[in-house]
Amino acid sequence: MEPLDFLAIGDIVTEPFIRLKDAEVFTKEDGSVRLSISWGDKIPYDFEIPLPAVGNAANAAVGAARLGLHAGLNAYVGKDALGDECLAVLKNEHVDTTYMVQEEGKQTNHHFVLWYESERTILVKHTEFDYQPPKVSASPKWIYLSSLSENSLPFHIKLEEFLAQHPDSKLTFQPGTFQMKMGVEALKALYERTELFVVNKEEAERILKLTPNKQLPTLLKGLKELGPNIVSITDGTKGAYAYDGNEMLFVPMYPDQKPPYERTGAGDAYASSISAALALGLPLREALLWGPINSMSVVQQIGAQRGLLTREELDAFLANAPASYKTSDL
Repeated sequence: MEPLDFLAIGDIVTEPFIRLKDAEVFTKEDGSVRLSISWGDKIPYDFEIPLPAVGNAANAAVGAARLGLHAGLNAYVGKDALGDECLAVLKNEHVDTTYMVQEEGKQTNHHFVLWYESERTILVKHTEFDYQPPKVSASPKWIYLSSLSENSLPFHIKLEEFLAQHPDSKLTFQPGTFQMKMGVEALKALYERTELFVVNKEEAERILKLTPNKQLPTLLKGLKELGPNIVSITDGTKGAYAYDGNEMLFVPMYPDQKPPYERTGAGDAYASSISAALALGLPLREALLWGPINSMSVVQQIGAQRGLLTREELDAFLANAPASYKTSDL
């Protein structure tokens, strides 16, 4: 079997999207934003769309496959109808399912997305699977690690051993909520093994335990000191940044073709697109241009995968990009 170009590792989930029409958004005194719906009432909604085979790692695998890489996914599902559906979706997207695991007696992860205006809040419940590192026949060129459940710390320790056995595999780490809660010290070896580390600005501040509104160079340097070779931070519509220890780079947001419809998966599209570009041998300055394009496309559709671009489509956006769309020094 030929080695994979890209092996994503993380949870996979089915997520029904529930489009709310009667809700309010407000900001608390501490700056946190809250979604408010009527308590103890019947609340009408616009529509619901089930989206199987999603989640950070699954989104990344589909994104890499559409960009032409031999991409696979190592994730766990139950031996149930939702698990079968997830596998079918992956195969239809030409994602290698060799390293997928169907575990007897477990339920496939099933979350619920409350979608209001262009943002979403996700109700999550993770099944506790018996996570084990994949037994690969050849070292993948790139491994993409993302969101796993809160019981997965022992698996991360085993994954450190797996990565030591595959020194030629480069690692992208896009940490999920529970991985950030585990703390830097618990995952120290993974941070130090990482080639590309990707988070948004708020997540960078949380990981570094800094107060909000820190300058981007401070955040980039702080994350770089944790061990990754390259760190990248997204900052919403303000653009994205990267630092490899020598150059601090900035890439603007790609101009939206129309207002964003729903923002789920924008970060996954950004991180996986840059990883795919690097896996194909592009230098960092060029690879950074791929991320905002795929993010722009994803937010025009419902969910994290419908808007993911093929290589031909992404190249067309690059060819027609405005002169201002370029990577520059920060």
